[in-house]
Amino acid sequence: MRVLIILALFLALTPFSATAANGIEAITIAGDGKSYSVTLQILAVMTVLTVLPSLLVMMTSFTRIIVVFSILRQAMGTPQTPSNQILLGLALFLTFFIMSPVLEKANNEGLQPYLNDQIAADVAITKVIEPFRSFMLRQTRNDDLEMFARISGAEPITDASDVPLSLLLPAFVTSELKTAFQIGFMIFVPFLIIDMVVASVLMSMGMMMLSPLIISLPFKLMLFVLVDGWALIMETLAASFFT
Repeated sequence: MRVLIILALFLALTPFSATAANGIEAITIAGDGKSYSVTLQILAVMTVLTVLPSLLVMMTSFTRIIVVFSILRQAMGTPQTPSNQILLGLALFLTFFIMSPVLEKANNEGLQPYLNDQIAADVAITKVIEPFRSFMLRQTRNDDLEMFARISGAEPITDASDVPLSLLLPAFVTSELKTAFQIGFMIFVPFLIIDMVVASVLMSMGMMMLSPLIISLPFKLMLFVLVDGWALIMETLAASFFT
């Protein structure tokens, strides 16, 4: 994984020679004899863009956020509201908010010095990856790191700087899933209590043919609005990454 990231960033950031800058011929118009070309650097950037979705899920806070939102939607009993597009957009912008210090540090210490010809490409790549490594290490449980190290047969990890990305990435995602389900459990409990109360009331009234979900849905929505649920969820998710 590290080799793929380094290769993609190197191709996207490294300026090509004058010959490569002229581009390779893509199409020729027979009428006026003009040739339209595309540079290798554009091809490299497009290659990097295909890797970005995986990096977004694997190396940022996106996984925890989208899992919590999905559990919240199921707990409220509205599996289609908000829609997937709204949840994905909300999770994406919240991810940018949480990751902004990491992105700013990677830009200031790695990308900008390289673009100003102050450091070499390999040093720039290391400085760009380091803030993400530090972020993932803070959010990763030691048990998950030790588990993947044991599975791979690697030596016991004594220093956090020695953790390879091949171990850190799956351990980070595993820890994020655990944390997301813990937060989701705490969110699910109040709505579950409302469902149980409504079901008990309907059964005591002999209205067993009426679905409790239909009756409990307005009460769950009212509870969520009264406690300012969206703001509370956003604050909890953001604070969980800074504590």
